[in-house]
Amino acid sequence: MAGHKNEKALNDILLSDKPKEECGVFGIYGRGLDVARLTYYGLYALQHRGQESAGIAVADGTGVQLQKGMGLVPEVFDAEKLEKFRGHIAIGHVRYSTTGSSLPINAQPLVFRYVQGMLGLAHNGNLTNVSELRNQLFSTGSVFQSTTDSEVVVNLIARYYQNSLEEAVMKCMIDLKGAYSLVIITEDKLMAVRDPYGIRPLCLGRLGEAWVVASESCALDIIGAELVRDVEPGEIIMIDENGLKSMQLLPQRRKAHCIFEYIYLARPDSIMEGFHVNKVRREMGRQLAREYPVEADLVIPVPDSGTAAARGYAEESGIPFEEGLMKNRYIGRTFIQPTQDMRDLGVRLKLNPVREVLAGKRVVMVDDSLVRGTTAARIVTMLRNCGVKEAHLCLSSPPITRSCYYGIDTSNESELIAARKQIEEIRQSINADGLHYLSVEGLLEIFGERRNDFCTACFSGDYPVEIPQKTFKMGLE
Repeated sequence: MAGHKNEKALNDILLSDKPKEECGVFGIYGRGLDVARLTYYGLYALQHRGQESAGIAVADGTGVQLQKGMGLVPEVFDAEKLEKFRGHIAIGHVRYSTTGSSLPINAQPLVFRYVQGMLGLAHNGNLTNVSELRNQLFSTGSVFQSTTDSEVVVNLIARYYQNSLEEAVMKCMIDLKGAYSLVIITEDKLMAVRDPYGIRPLCLGRLGEAWVVASESCALDIIGAELVRDVEPGEIIMIDENGLKSMQLLPQRRKAHCIFEYIYLARPDSIMEGFHVNKVRREMGRQLAREYPVEADLVIPVPDSGTAAARGYAEESGIPFEEGLMKNRYIGRTFIQPTQDMRDLGVRLKLNPVREVLAGKRVVMVDDSLVRGTTAARIVTMLRNCGVKEAHLCLSSPPITRSCYYGIDTSNESELIAARKQIEEIRQSINADGLHYLSVEGLLEIFGERRNDFCTACFSGDYPVEIPQKTFKMGLE
Protein backbone atom coordinates (compact mmCIF):
# COMPACT_ATOMS: atom_id res chain seq x y z
CA MET A 1 0.00 0.00 0.00
CA ALA A 2 2.95 2.35 0.52
CA GLY A 3 3.58 2.52 -3.22
CA HIS A 4 -0.08 3.22 -3.86
CA LYS A 5 -0.09 6.08 -1.34
CA ASN A 6 3.08 7.52 -2.88
CA GLU A 7 1.52 7.46 -6.33
CA LYS A 8 -1.61 9.19 -5.08
CA ALA A 9 0.43 11.85 -3.28
CA LEU A 10 2.51 12.45 -6.40
CA ASN A 11 -0.63 12.84 -8.49
CA ASP A 12 -1.92 15.40 -5.99
CA ILE A 13 1.17 17.47 -6.79
CA LEU A 14 1.32 16.90 -10.51
CA LEU A 15 -2.33 16.75 -11.50
CA SER A 16 -3.95 19.33 -9.27
CA ASP A 17 -5.02 21.25 -12.39
CA LYS A 18 -6.74 18.21 -13.91
CA PRO A 19 -10.11 16.54 -13.41
CA LYS A 20 -9.59 13.00 -12.17
CA GLU A 21 -10.62 10.18 -14.48
CA GLU A 22 -13.56 8.05 -13.40
CA CYS A 23 -13.46 4.31 -14.18
CA GLY A 24 -13.17 1.93 -17.09
CA VAL A 25 -15.14 -1.26 -17.76
CA PHE A 26 -14.60 -4.18 -20.11
CA GLY A 27 -16.54 -7.37 -20.90
CA ILE A 28 -16.18 -10.29 -23.30
CA TYR A 29 -18.20 -13.39 -24.23
CA GLY A 30 -16.25 -15.84 -26.37
CA ARG A 31 -16.02 -19.62 -26.24
CA GLY A 32 -12.58 -21.05 -26.88
CA LEU A 33 -10.85 -17.77 -26.00
CA ASP A 34 -8.57 -16.90 -23.10
CA VAL A 35 -11.08 -14.31 -21.90
CA ALA A 36 -9.13 -13.49 -18.72
CA ARG A 37 -6.00 -12.57 -20.64
CA LEU A 38 -7.98 -10.59 -23.22
CA THR A 39 -9.69 -8.71 -20.39
CA TYR A 40 -6.28 -7.99 -18.87
CA TYR A 41 -5.17 -6.39 -22.13
CA GLY A 42 -8.43 -4.51 -22.43
CA LEU A 43 -7.98 -3.06 -18.93
CA TYR A 44 -4.40 -2.18 -19.77
CA ALA A 45 -5.72 -0.01 -22.61
CA LEU A 46 -8.18 1.61 -20.19
CA GLN A 47 -5.62 2.22 -17.44
CA HIS A 48 -5.86 6.00 -17.96
CA ARG A 49 -9.44 5.84 -16.66
CA GLY A 50 -8.45 4.61 -13.21
CA GLN A 51 -5.22 3.80 -11.41
CA GLU A 52 -6.38 2.96 -7.87
CA SER A 53 -7.56 -0.61 -8.34
CA ALA A 54 -8.21 -3.29 -10.95
CA GLY A 55 -10.24 -6.47 -11.08
CA ILE A 56 -11.39 -9.31 -13.33
CA ALA A 57 -14.28 -11.77 -12.90
CA VAL A 58 -14.59 -14.87 -15.10
CA ALA A 59 -17.55 -17.24 -15.53
CA ASP A 60 -17.49 -20.79 -16.90
CA GLY A 61 -21.19 -21.67 -16.94
CA THR A 62 -21.26 -22.98 -13.37
CA GLY A 63 -19.64 -20.26 -11.26
CA VAL A 64 -17.82 -16.92 -11.21
CA GLN A 65 -14.17 -16.48 -10.17
CA LEU A 66 -12.88 -13.10 -9.00
CA GLN A 67 -9.46 -11.52 -8.62
CA LYS A 68 -9.00 -7.84 -7.73
CA GLY A 69 -6.68 -5.58 -5.79
CA MET A 70 -5.23 -2.13 -5.30
CA GLY A 71 -2.83 -0.78 -7.87
CA LEU A 72 -2.28 -0.71 -11.61
CA VAL A 73 -3.36 -3.60 -13.84
CA PRO A 74 0.12 -5.24 -14.10
CA GLU A 75 0.54 -4.92 -10.33
CA VAL A 76 -2.71 -6.72 -9.57
CA PHE A 77 -2.31 -9.47 -12.19
CA ASP A 78 0.51 -11.66 -13.41
CA ALA A 79 0.67 -14.67 -15.73
CA GLU A 80 0.21 -17.12 -12.85
CA LYS A 81 -2.99 -15.44 -11.64
CA LEU A 82 -4.43 -15.22 -15.13
CA GLU A 83 -3.71 -18.93 -15.75
CA LYS A 84 -6.02 -19.86 -12.88
CA PHE A 85 -9.04 -18.34 -14.60
CA ARG A 86 -11.16 -20.79 -16.58
CA GLY A 87 -14.26 -19.73 -18.50
CA HIS A 88 -15.71 -18.10 -21.58
CA ILE A 89 -17.19 -14.91 -20.07
CA ALA A 90 -15.28 -12.13 -18.31
CA ILE A 91 -15.71 -8.59 -17.05
CA GLY A 92 -13.05 -6.20 -15.81
CA HIS A 93 -12.74 -2.84 -14.11
CA VAL A 94 -10.16 -0.15 -13.41
CA ARG A 95 -11.14 2.37 -10.77
CA TYR A 96 -10.65 5.88 -9.59
CA SER A 97 -12.95 6.46 -6.64
CA THR A 98 -15.74 9.03 -7.01
CA THR A 99 -18.38 7.74 -4.60
CA GLY A 100 -16.72 5.52 -2.00
CA SER A 101 -13.23 5.68 -0.55
CA SER A 102 -10.07 4.27 -2.09
CA LEU A 103 -10.11 0.97 -0.19
CA PRO A 104 -9.60 -2.68 -1.22
CA ILE A 105 -13.22 -3.50 -0.30
CA ASN A 106 -14.40 -0.96 -2.89
CA ALA A 107 -12.38 -2.43 -5.76
CA GLN A 108 -14.48 -3.87 -8.57
CA PRO A 109 -15.96 -6.02 -10.05
CA LEU A 110 -18.31 -6.75 -7.16
CA VAL A 111 -19.34 -10.44 -7.09
CA PHE A 112 -22.10 -11.85 -4.89
CA ARG A 113 -23.93 -15.12 -4.40
CA TYR A 114 -27.69 -14.80 -4.06
CA VAL A 115 -30.80 -16.95 -4.45
CA GLN A 116 -30.54 -17.14 -8.25
CA GLY A 117 -26.83 -17.95 -8.34
CA MET A 118 -23.83 -15.64 -8.77
CA LEU A 119 -23.79 -12.08 -10.07
CA GLY A 120 -20.87 -9.77 -10.80
CA LEU A 121 -20.96 -6.10 -11.75
CA ALA A 122 -18.55 -3.36 -12.80
CA HIS A 123 -19.73 0.25 -12.96
CA ASN A 124 -18.50 3.45 -14.55
CA GLY A 125 -20.38 6.56 -13.44
CA ASN A 126 -22.02 7.98 -10.36
CA LEU A 127 -25.57 7.74 -9.02
CA THR A 128 -27.12 10.98 -7.78
CA ASN A 129 -29.78 9.28 -5.65
CA VAL A 130 -27.48 6.74 -4.01
CA SER A 131 -28.19 7.91 -0.44
CA GLU A 132 -31.93 7.58 -0.93
CA LEU A 133 -31.62 4.10 -2.47
CA ARG A 134 -29.18 2.88 0.17
CA ASN A 135 -31.48 4.01 2.98
CA GLN A 136 -34.43 2.22 1.35
CA LEU A 137 -32.43 -0.98 1.07
CA PHE A 138 -31.11 -0.67 4.62
CA SER A 139 -34.66 -0.33 5.93
CA THR A 140 -35.67 -3.62 4.32
CA GLY A 141 -32.72 -5.62 5.59
CA SER A 142 -30.01 -5.26 2.93
CA VAL A 143 -26.41 -5.54 4.11
CA PHE A 144 -23.57 -3.63 2.45
CA GLN A 145 -19.92 -4.64 2.42
CA SER A 146 -18.56 -1.56 0.64
CA THR A 147 -19.25 2.17 0.43
CA THR A 148 -19.67 2.30 -3.36
CA ASP A 149 -22.87 3.19 -5.17
CA SER A 150 -22.21 0.14 -7.37
CA GLU A 151 -23.21 -2.19 -4.53
CA VAL A 152 -26.59 -0.46 -4.43
CA VAL A 153 -27.10 -1.54 -8.04
CA VAL A 154 -26.21 -5.16 -7.20
CA ASN A 155 -28.66 -5.19 -4.29
CA LEU A 156 -31.46 -3.79 -6.45
CA ILE A 157 -30.90 -6.37 -9.19
CA ALA A 158 -30.89 -9.20 -6.64
CA ARG A 159 -34.08 -7.86 -5.04
CA TYR A 160 -35.93 -7.58 -8.35
CA TYR A 161 -34.77 -10.92 -9.77
CA GLN A 162 -37.92 -13.06 -9.87
CA ASN A 163 -38.48 -14.10 -13.48
CA SER A 164 -35.46 -13.03 -15.51
CA LEU A 165 -32.27 -11.02 -15.23
CA GLU A 166 -33.46 -8.70 -18.00
CA GLU A 167 -36.59 -7.85 -16.02
CA ALA A 168 -34.58 -7.29 -12.84
CA VAL A 169 -32.18 -4.92 -14.61
CA MET A 170 -35.08 -3.06 -16.21
CA LYS A 171 -36.73 -2.47 -12.83
CA CYS A 172 -33.37 -1.44 -11.39
CA MET A 173 -32.88 1.14 -14.17
CA ILE A 174 -36.22 2.74 -13.31
CA ASP A 175 -34.91 3.40 -9.79
CA LEU A 176 -31.46 4.65 -10.74
CA LYS A 177 -30.72 8.33 -11.34
CA GLY A 178 -27.43 9.65 -12.57
CA ALA A 179 -24.74 8.21 -14.81
CA TYR A 180 -24.00 4.52 -15.25
CA SER A 181 -22.41 2.26 -17.79
CA LEU A 182 -22.53 -1.28 -16.42
CA VAL A 183 -21.12 -4.65 -17.37
CA ILE A 184 -22.81 -7.56 -15.58
CA ILE A 185 -21.78 -11.20 -15.44
CA THR A 186 -23.64 -14.32 -14.29
CA GLU A 187 -22.57 -17.95 -14.61
CA ASP A 188 -23.73 -18.00 -18.25
CA LYS A 189 -24.51 -14.42 -19.38
CA LEU A 190 -22.85 -11.09 -20.11
CA MET A 191 -24.85 -7.86 -20.03
CA ALA A 192 -24.06 -4.27 -20.90
CA VAL A 193 -26.25 -1.39 -19.72
CA ARG A 194 -26.13 2.37 -20.35
CA ASP A 195 -28.16 5.07 -18.62
CA PRO A 196 -30.95 6.85 -20.56
CA TYR A 197 -28.82 9.95 -21.13
CA GLY A 198 -25.70 8.07 -22.23
CA ILE A 199 -23.54 10.23 -19.98
CA ARG A 200 -20.68 7.79 -19.57
CA PRO A 201 -19.32 6.01 -22.67
CA LEU A 202 -19.81 2.35 -23.61
CA CYS A 203 -19.19 0.65 -26.96
CA LEU A 204 -19.78 -2.77 -28.54
CA GLY A 205 -17.23 -4.72 -30.57
CA ARG A 206 -16.74 -8.05 -32.34
CA LEU A 207 -13.76 -10.41 -32.19
CA GLY A 208 -14.51 -13.23 -34.59
CA GLU A 209 -17.58 -14.91 -33.10
CA ALA A 210 -17.00 -13.25 -29.72
CA TRP A 211 -18.70 -10.09 -28.47
CA VAL A 212 -16.85 -7.39 -26.55
CA VAL A 213 -18.02 -4.29 -24.64
CA ALA A 214 -15.76 -1.55 -23.30
CA SER A 215 -15.68 2.03 -22.10
CA GLU A 216 -13.55 3.06 -25.08
CA SER A 217 -12.78 1.64 -28.50
CA CYS A 218 -9.02 1.67 -27.75
CA ALA A 219 -9.67 -1.39 -25.56
CA LEU A 220 -11.15 -3.17 -28.58
CA ASP A 221 -8.17 -2.21 -30.73
CA ILE A 222 -5.63 -3.72 -28.36
CA ILE A 223 -7.18 -7.20 -28.61
CA GLY A 224 -7.88 -6.98 -32.33
CA ALA A 225 -11.64 -6.54 -32.02
CA GLU A 226 -13.68 -4.43 -34.44
CA LEU A 227 -15.84 -1.54 -33.24
CA VAL A 228 -19.48 -2.27 -34.13
CA ARG A 229 -21.26 0.69 -32.52
CA ASP A 230 -21.86 2.56 -29.29
CA VAL A 231 -24.30 1.10 -26.79
CA GLU A 232 -27.35 3.34 -27.04
CA PRO A 233 -28.59 5.41 -24.09
CA GLY A 234 -31.18 3.37 -22.17
CA GLU A 235 -30.17 0.15 -23.93
CA ILE A 236 -29.57 -3.28 -22.40
CA ILE A 237 -27.47 -5.79 -24.33
CA MET A 238 -27.69 -9.46 -23.33
CA ILE A 239 -25.14 -11.99 -24.63
CA ASP A 240 -25.43 -15.71 -23.97
CA GLU A 241 -25.25 -19.04 -25.82
CA ASN A 242 -28.08 -17.86 -28.06
CA GLY A 243 -26.12 -14.83 -29.24
CA LEU A 244 -26.72 -11.11 -28.73
CA LYS A 245 -30.07 -9.56 -27.89
CA SER A 246 -30.69 -5.82 -27.58
CA MET A 247 -33.51 -4.22 -25.59
CA GLN A 248 -34.37 -0.53 -25.43
CA LEU A 249 -35.93 -0.81 -21.99
CA LEU A 250 -36.00 2.88 -21.16
CA PRO A 251 -36.74 5.61 -23.69
CA GLN A 252 -33.82 7.83 -24.58
CA ARG A 253 -34.03 11.14 -22.79
CA ARG A 254 -32.09 14.16 -23.92
CA LYS A 255 -28.71 12.80 -24.98
CA ALA A 256 -26.04 14.10 -22.65
CA HIS A 257 -22.70 12.49 -23.49
CA CYS A 258 -19.90 13.83 -21.28
CA ILE A 259 -18.10 16.56 -23.24
CA PHE A 260 -15.01 16.14 -21.06
CA GLU A 261 -14.34 12.73 -22.58
CA TYR A 262 -13.35 14.61 -25.74
CA ILE A 263 -11.45 17.38 -23.96
CA TYR A 264 -9.32 15.26 -21.64
CA LEU A 265 -10.56 11.92 -20.30
CA ALA A 266 -10.61 9.59 -23.31
CA ARG A 267 -7.53 8.24 -25.02
CA PRO A 268 -6.88 10.20 -28.24
CA ASP A 269 -6.99 7.04 -30.36
CA SER A 270 -10.55 6.21 -29.26
CA ILE A 271 -13.72 6.75 -31.28
CA MET A 272 -16.79 7.87 -29.33
CA GLU A 273 -20.27 8.39 -30.76
CA GLY A 274 -18.69 8.41 -34.22
CA PHE A 275 -16.17 11.15 -33.38
CA HIS A 276 -12.42 10.50 -33.48
CA VAL A 277 -11.15 11.94 -30.20
CA ASN A 278 -7.77 13.08 -31.58
CA LYS A 279 -9.45 14.86 -34.50
CA VAL A 280 -11.88 16.62 -32.15
CA ARG A 281 -9.01 17.81 -29.94
CA ARG A 282 -7.10 19.11 -32.93
CA GLU A 283 -10.16 21.04 -34.02
CA MET A 284 -10.46 22.48 -30.51
CA GLY A 285 -6.97 23.93 -30.99
CA ARG A 286 -7.93 25.35 -34.37
CA GLN A 287 -11.01 26.96 -32.86
CA LEU A 288 -8.88 28.43 -30.05
CA ALA A 289 -6.58 30.01 -32.63
CA ARG A 290 -9.57 31.52 -34.44
CA GLU A 291 -11.02 32.91 -31.22
CA TYR A 292 -7.74 34.10 -29.68
CA PRO A 293 -5.03 34.92 -32.23
CA VAL A 294 -1.78 35.71 -30.41
CA GLU A 295 1.44 37.17 -31.78
CA ALA A 296 4.03 34.61 -30.75
CA ASP A 297 7.12 32.70 -31.89
CA LEU A 298 6.22 29.18 -30.72
CA VAL A 299 3.25 26.99 -29.84
CA ILE A 300 4.06 24.36 -27.22
CA PRO A 301 1.81 21.74 -25.61
CA VAL A 302 1.56 20.72 -21.99
CA PRO A 303 2.15 17.03 -22.67
CA ASP A 304 0.39 14.84 -23.27
CA SER A 305 -3.14 16.13 -22.81
CA GLY A 306 -2.53 19.40 -24.64
CA THR A 307 -0.61 17.99 -27.61
CA ALA A 308 -3.42 17.51 -30.15
CA ALA A 309 -4.97 20.93 -29.41
CA ALA A 310 -1.53 22.58 -29.62
CA ARG A 311 -0.96 21.08 -33.06
CA GLY A 312 -4.36 22.37 -34.14
CA TYR A 313 -3.55 25.84 -32.80
CA ALA A 314 -0.22 25.86 -34.65
CA GLU A 315 -1.80 24.68 -37.91
CA GLU A 316 -4.51 27.34 -37.82
CA SER A 317 -2.27 30.21 -36.65
CA GLY A 318 0.81 29.39 -38.71
CA ILE A 319 2.99 29.69 -35.60
CA PRO A 320 5.63 26.90 -35.42
CA PHE A 321 4.88 23.94 -33.15
CA GLU A 322 7.66 22.87 -30.78
CA GLU A 323 8.01 20.48 -27.88
CA GLY A 324 9.09 22.95 -25.23
CA LEU A 325 8.22 20.78 -22.22
CA MET A 326 9.58 17.26 -21.85
CA LYS A 327 7.51 14.73 -19.90
CA ASN A 328 9.21 12.20 -17.64
CA ARG A 329 7.30 8.96 -18.25
CA TYR A 330 9.27 6.83 -15.80
CA ILE A 331 8.21 8.02 -12.36
CA GLY A 332 7.48 4.78 -10.55
CA ARG A 333 5.19 3.92 -7.69
CA THR A 334 8.08 3.78 -5.21
CA PHE A 335 8.96 7.41 -5.90
CA ILE A 336 10.08 9.31 -2.76
CA GLN A 337 7.82 12.32 -2.29
CA PRO A 338 9.14 15.88 -2.14
CA THR A 339 8.60 17.65 1.15
CA GLN A 340 6.03 20.45 1.36
CA ASP A 341 8.68 23.10 0.72
CA MET A 342 9.78 21.23 -2.43
CA ARG A 343 6.42 21.07 -4.22
CA ASP A 344 7.83 22.85 -7.28
CA LEU A 345 10.20 19.90 -7.61
CA GLY A 346 7.16 17.64 -8.07
CA VAL A 347 6.21 19.55 -11.23
CA ARG A 348 9.79 19.59 -12.56
CA LEU A 349 10.07 15.84 -12.09
CA LYS A 350 7.09 15.43 -14.40
CA LEU A 351 7.72 18.30 -16.85
CA ASN A 352 11.06 19.85 -17.70
CA PRO A 353 11.45 22.87 -20.01
CA VAL A 354 13.77 22.74 -23.03
CA ARG A 355 15.81 25.92 -22.51
CA GLU A 356 17.36 26.21 -25.96
CA VAL A 357 13.90 26.05 -27.55
CA LEU A 358 12.25 28.54 -25.20
CA ALA A 359 14.83 31.19 -24.33
CA GLY A 360 13.95 34.65 -25.68
CA LYS A 361 10.73 33.44 -27.30
CA ARG A 362 7.09 34.53 -27.09
CA VAL A 363 5.30 31.29 -26.30
CA VAL A 364 1.71 30.08 -26.61
CA MET A 365 1.31 27.16 -24.23
CA VAL A 366 -1.74 24.98 -24.96
CA ASP A 367 -3.36 22.71 -22.38
CA ASP A 368 -6.76 21.06 -22.07
CA SER A 369 -8.13 22.58 -18.86
CA LEU A 370 -7.49 24.46 -15.63
CA VAL A 371 -9.02 23.34 -12.34
CA ARG A 372 -7.22 24.93 -9.39
CA GLY A 373 -4.49 26.86 -11.19
CA THR A 374 -1.63 25.73 -8.98
CA THR A 375 0.27 23.59 -11.48
CA ALA A 376 -0.24 26.12 -14.28
CA ALA A 377 1.37 28.80 -12.14
CA ARG A 378 4.41 26.59 -11.52
CA ILE A 379 4.80 25.81 -15.22
CA VAL A 380 4.63 29.50 -16.14
CA THR A 381 7.32 30.19 -13.53
CA MET A 382 9.51 27.49 -15.10
CA LEU A 383 9.09 29.10 -18.51
CA ARG A 384 10.05 32.51 -17.20
CA ASN A 385 13.11 31.02 -15.51
CA CYS A 386 14.14 29.74 -18.95
CA GLY A 387 14.08 33.27 -20.35
CA VAL A 388 10.69 33.17 -22.10
CA LYS A 389 9.75 36.74 -23.12
CA GLU A 390 5.98 36.18 -23.09
CA ALA A 391 3.93 33.23 -21.83
CA HIS A 392 0.34 32.87 -23.01
CA LEU A 393 -1.83 29.99 -21.79
CA CYS A 394 -4.60 28.77 -24.12
CA LEU A 395 -7.06 26.13 -22.91
CA SER A 396 -9.18 23.85 -25.10
CA SER A 397 -11.83 23.80 -22.38
CA PRO A 398 -14.19 26.58 -21.29
CA PRO A 399 -13.85 27.70 -17.65
CA ILE A 400 -14.83 24.89 -15.24
CA THR A 401 -17.19 26.56 -12.78
CA ARG A 402 -19.32 23.66 -11.51
CA SER A 403 -18.64 20.25 -9.98
CA CYS A 404 -19.44 17.06 -11.86
CA TYR A 405 -21.79 14.62 -10.09
CA TYR A 406 -21.76 11.96 -12.80
CA GLY A 407 -18.48 10.16 -12.26
CA ILE A 408 -15.65 12.69 -12.69
CA ASP A 409 -13.86 14.24 -9.75
CA THR A 410 -13.62 17.92 -10.70
CA SER A 411 -13.25 19.04 -7.05
CA ASN A 412 -15.71 21.02 -4.96
CA GLU A 413 -16.81 24.32 -6.44
CA SER A 414 -14.95 26.17 -3.68
CA GLU A 415 -11.70 24.75 -5.13
CA LEU A 416 -12.44 25.61 -8.78
CA ILE A 417 -10.49 28.72 -9.62
CA ALA A 418 -12.90 29.77 -12.41
CA ALA A 419 -15.81 29.61 -9.95
CA ARG A 420 -14.06 32.10 -7.65
CA LYS A 421 -12.19 34.44 -9.97
CA GLN A 422 -12.65 36.31 -13.21
CA ILE A 423 -10.37 35.39 -16.12
CA GLU A 424 -8.17 38.47 -15.61
CA GLU A 425 -7.74 37.57 -11.95
CA ILE A 426 -6.77 34.02 -12.90
CA ARG A 427 -4.27 35.32 -15.43
CA GLN A 428 -2.65 37.44 -12.78
CA SER A 429 -2.60 34.58 -10.26
CA ILE A 430 -0.70 32.28 -12.65
CA ASN A 431 1.53 35.17 -13.85
CA ALA A 432 0.76 34.63 -17.55
CA ASP A 433 0.84 37.38 -20.17
CA GLY A 434 -2.41 36.05 -21.62
CA LEU A 435 -5.04 33.51 -20.62
CA HIS A 436 -7.60 32.30 -23.15
CA TYR A 437 -10.32 29.69 -22.71
CA LEU A 438 -12.17 28.08 -25.59
CA SER A 439 -15.75 29.36 -25.57
CA VAL A 440 -18.66 26.98 -24.95
CA GLU A 441 -20.15 28.04 -28.29
CA GLY A 442 -16.85 27.39 -30.07
CA LEU A 443 -16.54 23.98 -28.43
CA LEU A 444 -20.05 22.86 -29.39
CA GLU A 445 -19.65 24.17 -32.93
CA ILE A 446 -17.10 21.40 -33.53
CA PHE A 447 -19.85 18.78 -33.22
CA GLY A 448 -22.09 20.37 -35.85
CA GLU A 449 -25.67 19.13 -35.92
CA ARG A 450 -25.07 17.02 -32.80
CA ARG A 451 -24.02 19.96 -30.65
CA ASN A 452 -26.99 19.43 -28.30
CA ASP A 453 -26.06 15.80 -27.53
CA PHE A 454 -23.56 16.66 -24.79
CA CYS A 455 -23.49 17.39 -21.08
CA THR A 456 -21.77 20.74 -20.43
CA ALA A 457 -22.82 21.05 -16.79
CA CYS A 458 -19.27 21.68 -15.54
CA PHE A 459 -19.26 24.89 -17.64
CA SER A 460 -22.91 25.92 -17.66
CA GLY A 461 -24.53 24.39 -14.57
CA ASP A 462 -27.15 22.77 -16.85
CA TYR A 463 -27.30 19.33 -15.19
CA PRO A 464 -29.24 16.80 -17.30
CA VAL A 465 -30.11 14.72 -14.22
CA GLU A 466 -31.40 16.62 -11.22
CA ILE A 467 -28.94 16.80 -8.33
CA PRO A 468 -30.47 16.51 -4.84
CA GLN A 469 -30.05 19.70 -2.82
CA LYS A 470 -28.24 17.73 -0.15
CA THR A 471 -25.61 16.75 -2.70
CA PHE A 472 -25.02 20.38 -3.63
CA LYS A 473 -24.48 21.31 0.01
CA MET A 474 -22.48 18.31 1.17
CA GLY A 475 -20.72 17.09 -1.95
CA LEU A 476 -20.10 13.44 -2.74
CA GLU A 477 -18.69 10.86 -0.37
